[in-house]
Amino acid sequence: MEKIELQATVRTSVGNGPARALRRAGQLPAILYGRRTEAVMLSVDTKDIEMIMKKGGFGQLILDLVIQNGKKVTKPAMIKELQSHPVSGNLIHVDFYEVDMKRQIKVMVPVVTTGKCEGVEAGGLLNLVRRELEVLCLPGDIPESIEIDITELGIGDSIHIEDESLGENLEVVTDVNFTVVTVLSPKVEEEAVEEGEEELEGIEEGAEGEAAEGEAEPEQT
Repeated sequence: MEKIELQATVRTSVGNGPARALRRAGQLPAILYGRRTEAVMLSVDTKDIEMIMKKGGFGQLILDLVIQNGKKVTKPAMIKELQSHPVSGNLIHVDFYEVDMKRQIKVMVPVVTTGKCEGVEAGGLLNLVRRELEVLCLPGDIPESIEIDITELGIGDSIHIEDESLGENLEVVTDVNFTVVTVLSPKVEEEAVEEGEEELEGIEEGAEGEAAEGEAEPEQT
């Protein structure tokens, strides 16, 4: 996965007032911390963070955080948390976590299916049960996605996590052999729709009956 360089500046002023002033200036209050790192208060350009977000999968990106504090210091880091305003949706704070490039970390990696599925061609419905997988790996080995070949899946077939070889650099964080993707029968879908329609009809009939009773016997006061 590509590395992105992000400029940051050490800040000494804390509190709501200085934070609002930073945001008005197009800067975002931030903090860097880690397993063996003393917390450092930072500010970063809001537009730089927005550009990183547009790339997608920013939770898996390893950043070269270039910190300006009289001299430049570069730290490998990941975005741990992004906070946004509950009403406007504007970014208000970002947490960075310094990573040890020689120590494994847990990350969520998106699942991508490849191939033309036989079951779908026969009328089945592809159901991606797990859209992300939690894996353990070195920061430099984080993949952009995990590809699952669905070419030979027929209707009713499934792929479980133990069916997939993720390579030597990735380890799935689970003891359960869960389903990643399956192909549903179209009959299952039809039955689900019919059951839903029957339940809706029952609710409507019950509501009509209650309304009729209400008209016949007005509530006394």
